[in-house]
Amino acid sequence: MIEVTNLNKSFGDAHILKGVSAVFEKGKVNMVIGQSGSGKTVFLKCMLGLHTPEIGDISFDGRVYSQLNIDQKRLLRTEIGMLFQGGALFDSLTVEENIMFPLKMFANQNKKEMLHRVNFVLERVNLPGLNKKFPAQLSGGMQKRVAIARAIVMNPKYLFCDEPNSGLDPQTATVIDNLIQEITAEYNIVTVVNSHDMNSVMEIGEKIVFLKDGEKAWEGSNKDIFITDNEVVVNFVYSSNLFKKVRESYFKESK
Repeated sequence: MIEVTNLNKSFGDAHILKGVSAVFEKGKVNMVIGQSGSGKTVFLKCMLGLHTPEIGDISFDGRVYSQLNIDQKRLLRTEIGMLFQGGALFDSLTVEENIMFPLKMFANQNKKEMLHRVNFVLERVNLPGLNKKFPAQLSGGMQKRVAIARAIVMNPKYLFCDEPNSGLDPQTATVIDNLIQEITAEYNIVTVVNSHDMNSVMEIGEKIVFLKDGEKAWEGSNKDIFITDNEVVVNFVYSSNLFKKVRESYFKESK
């Protein structure tokens, strides 16, 4: 479980996060949504330790990040997987080398053990045998799956995904959503996804935190979001025509 308490973060005179608190549970896809400028990227970077909040705590299964020493933070880092918005694969490295990169940095394994782990996660994301390919030789969806393989190669307890469907067509985005959900349940990890994709929210949003102007404006599940009367949330999600149709259909069926 990740517990965030009263998180405040500013950059100069700009107060980005204003007392945000949330709990992200194990074995669930926890989604953070909101408009551009709502603070969700800064929120994610605070949880990753890339930004230091002025006020507030972030606890990983009882371990308060600000209270950890350097060695403890390094150990925690080995328990975190990160899927970046664009995949962030190294163009000059093969698929195998990209996935092996975290193992070389953090794992005490020999080459044979690392290769076994690389092949295992490639199988898990349905890309067996692509070890020697370079990212430029793969489609966008395949690149994103390689990035997921790299994110889980250390068998993390916590998985962070920043706009995982960015730049993908709807069909491929659904494949990525399903894969994230499957991995979350299969390995019983805490998954936190930053997204503005309402299709993803409806499909895999087991816990949703909605940020507005740096504050938590609402939280609930993808079922709760259909029936909420929170005006801020309704205005945001109605920007999706698909969501509008599904929501209207939901209320018709429930009458």
